[in-house]
Amino acid sequence: MNRYTFQQSFGTSGPVVLPVIHVLDAEQTKTNIQSAIDGGCPGVFLINHDFEKEKLVPIIKDMRRAFPDVWIGVNFLAVTGKFAFPILGQLQAEGVQVDGYWADDARIDERRPEDDQPEAEEIADIRNESGWTGLYIGGTAFKKQREVEPAQFAKSARIATRYMDVVVTSGVATGHAADVGKIETFRENCGDTALGLASGITPENAAQYADAVDLFMVATGINFEGDFYNIDPDRLKRLMDITRK
Repeated sequence: MNRYTFQQSFGTSGPVVLPVIHVLDAEQTKTNIQSAIDGGCPGVFLINHDFEKEKLVPIIKDMRRAFPDVWIGVNFLAVTGKFAFPILGQLQAEGVQVDGYWADDARIDERRPEDDQPEAEEIADIRNESGWTGLYIGGTAFKKQREVEPAQFAKSARIATRYMDVVVTSGVATGHAADVGKIETFRENCGDTALGLASGITPENAAQYADAVDLFMVATGINFEGDFYNIDPDRLKRLMDITRK
């Protein structure tokens, strides 16, 4: 997706902020979605960090009923689109729209030729067959996945633009800021395709990424200190103030 079209679809000319909620239960999830909305965010991502993906599905349904007009994305931890897209397609067929899917690993393989990506191609076919119509945000050179050499970042980014709506990358681990040079390389090689960043974003460092990045996916950087699960409204406000500038 064109980066400017992506930003405009959320009504902004800067990075879109979509908090990542590490789901515990329906009540905690609902409280944090409301905090995100109150803080001016257009939506959220839900992730099953503490239990299997099947237990996230009923919570997704509950949140869609509670927030029918809020943009809701999901990350089914430790699986790829090969397994996620059929679930999303079934939910959509049941009238439960999930607006975005974030995969930690979009199965881009920079060791192969750019036009020879069998796993990414298979995932694309499964996505089409599922009938799901949301945005695909695909992890590329992403934390906790197969390590990619920095010399291959440019190639990884170029390949990724063929397979997903938003290319997303990260620092080396949760809570660790991404190297600015890595993000500059991704920006250059993604061209006009939307680019997301999903680790280490804080109110203190967001400005250095704001020109290059179209989507901030953030959890620990806006949560209460030492709290993996709950948004701190003050920290979120500080981040939102920066992105609005």
